[in-house]
Amino acid sequence: MADHGLADAVKLASNESPFGPLPAAARAAADAVAVGNRYADHRATALRARLAEHVGVDPTHVTVGCGSVGLLQQLAVTYLEPGDAAAYGWPSFEAYPIVTRTMGGREVTFPLVEHAIDARAMAAAADPSWRLVLLATPNNPTGTAVRTADLLALADAVDPSTLLVVDEAYHEFVTGPDVPDAIELLGDRPNVAVLRTFSKAYGLAALRVGYLVGPPDVVDAVDRVLAPFAVNGIGQAAAMASLDHHDEAMARVATIIAERDRLATEVRRRGFDAPDAQANFVWLPVGDDAGPLALDLERAGVVTRPFAGHGVRVTASTPDDGDRFLAALDARP
Repeated sequence: MADHGLADAVKLASNESPFGPLPAAARAAADAVAVGNRYADHRATALRARLAEHVGVDPTHVTVGCGSVGLLQQLAVTYLEPGDAAAYGWPSFEAYPIVTRTMGGREVTFPLVEHAIDARAMAAAADPSWRLVLLATPNNPTGTAVRTADLLALADAVDPSTLLVVDEAYHEFVTGPDVPDAIELLGDRPNVAVLRTFSKAYGLAALRVGYLVGPPDVVDAVDRVLAPFAVNGIGQAAAMASLDHHDEAMARVATIIAERDRLATEVRRRGFDAPDAQANFVWLPVGDDAGPLALDLERAGVVTRPFAGHGVRVTASTPDDGDRFLAALDARP
């Protein structure tokens, strides 16, 4: 705002919910603050049990971390030694190369096809030397999702010694046909772990609570590198309350989905080749125009997320925010 002399701006850059925590979650968080002088349960035992009930698995198959990105870091620490390979589509979640490089790992990347992860190409190239396969579905930043047959092909192809990590941070926003629930589809596999988060659908991004569902040996290994008390008591309390009011959260998600679909329709009407949107954002695949487009929007008070050489990601927020984005798009020189 200061850079461009703006009185106000809207942030559509980080895929945050336009809603605050659910009222029950806010109350639970406030109650947790009252006992903030005490350390929370390091293992978040009650939350694990509640999550296990929520997704239909035994509690030994669930762990929690400091957001799903914190769990990605734990997975990298656990499974990657210098020179070990982590495979993923690209562009995808920006944390994948960060956690891989942090451990001295080797990146094996696969270009997207029509803005979607090419799980079949990954399956065809699967190598026993890979330690991790990181698969975001829906993919961030493009919003496309892997279909059932392609996910099964990849899961069947990876070596038993390779851990397939299915990153479903945007799972609750999926509406497309034949987009599987990875926990239901692959939950009995000994080398598959699924990541989810409370940051997006439940509006708890600042409280940093994510979870992993996978085999008990994977859970145990990841738990060994969890930083002490990384999932704080306020986050645990808010997450529990959010699960207790899941239907209320999903009603909010439905309004975000409606706005996402509206934005996708509108940008296509304006000539952008926006792909199938299955998360809480739309993708403008403008290639080298990503930086200039994002800067023009920013000058109009609309902050989006450019990916140099690829495109611009725009969070679905409120209709008013969406209208401001569309107006800024229309006013672009």
